[in-house]
Amino acid sequence: MPILSLGGGALIMLMLVAFAFAGPSPERARTRRVAAMRARHGDSANTLVDAQMRRISSLQGTKMDAAAARFLPRPALLKKRLAMTGKTWTVGQYGMATIGIVMGVTILLSIIGLPVLLGLLLGVVIGGGVPHMVVGFFIKRRIAQFTSKFPDAIELLVRGLRSGLPITETIAVVGAEVDGPVGVEFKSITDKMKIGRTMDAALQETADRLGTPEFQFFVITIAIQRETGGNLAETLANLANVLRMRSQMKLKIKAMSSESKASAYIVGSLPFIVFGMIWMINGSYMQNFFVDQRLMVVGGGGLLWMGLGAFIMSRMVNFEI
Repeated sequence: MPILSLGGGALIMLMLVAFAFAGPSPERARTRRVAAMRARHGDSANTLVDAQMRRISSLQGTKMDAAAARFLPRPALLKKRLAMTGKTWTVGQYGMATIGIVMGVTILLSIIGLPVLLGLLLGVVIGGGVPHMVVGFFIKRRIAQFTSKFPDAIELLVRGLRSGLPITETIAVVGAEVDGPVGVEFKSITDKMKIGRTMDAALQETADRLGTPEFQFFVITIAIQRETGGNLAETLANLANVLRMRSQMKLKIKAMSSESKASAYIVGSLPFIVFGMIWMINGSYMQNFFVDQRLMVVGGGGLLWMGLGAFIMSRMVNFEI
């Protein structure tokens, strides 16, 4: 059985690789050419800028990305999530990592002695969950780094505005002087304005990609000031102070809820730890959970109630500021 599963997995892998490197669809290629022709001969400046941005983005795509986009759900959202990590990961690499984890877990569990269908099910769950969790971890870490340095970047903007520099020049200074995700995002805004994108559009695109309320506050502040006028430096200084107080409140709530989170982690992981220990001691005894229908129903009900309890506990310790 392990040999058959290994051979089947290798065959599926070869089929996916062959399909991934196959030629593009003629219908899709014709649609792209028509869209490019319309954009090239459009009269609007924004249309020309959008066409240029799409052309730059298309140069980074590969056949593997196109193949992965056909199978993975919501490829546009996945591409946005990968961009939020700050890494050079592509949709194709994400798909290959998912397939590799699914096949590796399935073959490993089949060798250990689990049924092939059960190993495949666990492989699909782990293969779909681990890459998603890894991407989420890097997104969360990058957003935390951005949020921690964003008030310093706003204060640098305030000093530049008070010295007489225009807002576009101060944004370029922040992109050049501040390191980390803040500098990268502000440099991206400057690059977009250099190719013809308006400042409001460039800021809003960055806000949509980051998805943080702190940067959205910044975008709204600049947009309101451009419409109504006023002292932008003073407004941004107040915004920096508010963001620092908001960060301090988040840290305080995190410290107060850390004990409850630790208890939830221990209670939630204990049944799985005990299951794994008993499996190592007496594997044939625990295999009854995958054979006896009564134990399967009881195990499924237990997992359902555990999931419900974990969800309730996570909502109890999650506070929106």
